[in-house]
Amino acid sequence: MGKSTLLNQIIGQKIAIVSDKPQTTRNRIVGVCTNEEGQAVFLDTPGIHRPRNRLGENMLKTVRQAMNGVDLLLYVVDAAVPAGPGEEFVLRQIGEARTPAFLMLNKIDLIKKEDLLPVMEWFSKRCSFLEIVPASALTGENVEQVKRLIFANLPEGPCYYPQDMVTDQPERFVAAEIVREKVLMLTREEIPHSIAVIIEEMKTRTNQTLYLPTTIYVERESQKGILIGKNGSMLKEVGRLARLELEALFGNRIFLELWVKVKKDWRDSEGALRSFGYE
Repeated sequence: MGKSTLLNQIIGQKIAIVSDKPQTTRNRIVGVCTNEEGQAVFLDTPGIHRPRNRLGENMLKTVRQAMNGVDLLLYVVDAAVPAGPGEEFVLRQIGEARTPAFLMLNKIDLIKKEDLLPVMEWFSKRCSFLEIVPASALTGENVEQVKRLIFANLPEGPCYYPQDMVTDQPERFVAAEIVREKVLMLTREEIPHSIAVIIEEMKTRTNQTLYLPTTIYVERESQKGILIGKNGSMLKEVGRLARLELEALFGNRIFLELWVKVKKDWRDSEGALRSFGYE
């Protein structure tokens, strides 16, 4: 839907991974935007969905907890995709939260202007939004308008974070997410949803190289073979792309060592979810 792309646009730098796969965001990502108008703290949560496993249930719990503790909700919808039962389900959740909400119709760069009005009418009949804003997180069209509306409707309060801070995510989490993003980019079918990435340690060696031993968990032996690829080609490409971005982010040379292990049905295991940071 573009939630993470939007957050990165608003913050002005990448703090959340992006992918064309559904349910990319698994944790609550905090983004901090501070300007002359004040400070807004954004919570990028998993998308609201019908859970199919314990991981999905935990993700939905994260969403509901966030919805009950915020001053505003911003519901981001793909305007290029016809609305249906999924949107009805989300709108019921928003109504139950009783928190002031905006609707952003995203990806208007992919839809004709005359086709926007019926979409806006469909949503306005089903939920009382403060405002409905057509925009594009990818191109930045109307993103500034969305930001202005958010600042204009936030209650007065203190700044909770330093002015130069953009996220509270620890470096190890950020590094793991970047590796996961590259797997999402390069794989298809069941692989993207079946992986968990764990940075075992972050250690600076004597030559100032940052050593990141990393394990990618999958649920099936067949998935392990696909992710490694012929002669290790897939895993090498994941490592190459992740290393380039990590070196730019941390300003260090990176030695990224990747392993792939099988943790059968980890998405339905309480112990695995806890150890992987999803509880």
